[in-house]
Amino acid sequence: MYRDAILQVPAAPGESVEAADGCGKDATFTGCLARAQAGDARAQFQLAKSYDLGEGLPEDNAAAAQWYRRAAEQQHGEAQYALAWLYTRGEGVAKDDVEAVRWFKLAAAKGLATAQYNLGVAYASGEGAARNDAEAVRWYRLAADQGHASAQHNLGVMYARGEGVAQDTSEAVRLNRLAAAQGLASAQYSLGVRYATGDGVARDAAEAVRWYRLAADQGDADAQNNLALMYDNGDGVPQDDREAVRWYRAAAARGNVNAQHNLGLMYANAEGVVHDDARAYLWLEVAAAGAGRALDQSAIEGLAAQLSPPALAEAQRRAATCRASRFKDCGEPAGP
Repeated sequence: MYRDAILQVPAAPGESVEAADGCGKDATFTGCLARAQAGDARAQFQLAKSYDLGEGLPEDNAAAAQWYRRAAEQQHGEAQYALAWLYTRGEGVAKDDVEAVRWFKLAAAKGLATAQYNLGVAYASGEGAARNDAEAVRWYRLAADQGHASAQHNLGVMYARGEGVAQDTSEAVRLNRLAAAQGLASAQYSLGVRYATGDGVARDAAEAVRWYRLAADQGDADAQNNLALMYDNGDGVPQDDREAVRWYRAAAARGNVNAQHNLGLMYANAEGVVHDDARAYLWLEVAAAGAGRALDQSAIEGLAAQLSPPALAEAQRRAATCRASRFKDCGEPAGP
């Protein structure tokens, strides 16, 4: 997927930061609008941003696209990037990945790391451009060299898989560390997996827990599930069923099917929670629906056999409610 929000534009000499952030401020709007109408690309970008973000002006995606385009056609790099972003989302313009890539290319050629990264994503995914792993690597590298964390992470994945570049685990780990050190949750999770499995590094369960926790604290559901597993198994931390349940709940609430399944097993086995076959059934059913298949059909059938027909019907109803609410109304305490 495309990533990164609209760039901030630095203030011009003698201009306040507030004025540079947009045209919607009472004291600056009239002058900003006049400059934009007169063809000032910087003012056009500022005006577009105000409409885009609804800062001081009513949010208006169509107006934002109009003013971004006028600035972009004058080779304003941030406007080119922002217009590309609108095309990826279909906001203010019809969604068009090919047109998005065209504008990303123009912005990337000006050295904008976010545009370079998104262009790499386009080539890696084949969205808006023919898939080309070598081109993806080229653009990821340009952004990574500027310190773009997501580009560093994705470039590391390309090295790990040998896609568009010779497979190189050491380089993959180096890039993974750079991105993780910047706080990128997906990179922290990946580094945790490496330490947990000994992939490219010496296995170190405590270090795996450290990186999983950093990502889990940012809401990464995969990291939350894996951190729960470490507590469940006493790997890298003292074994603690209640802490495992706490993290399984957090990941389950974010739709992680493995965590949902594992939480069901905790209820079935009275590990960290009071034994509850109905709640166990609920979570195994929710996980099966999310995965498109039962992760453990025999467990579901066994739990169904333990419940009375009315209790089974109620558990099925609650499972449907849980799914319909996108896991917000599942009867669980709030997670971390």
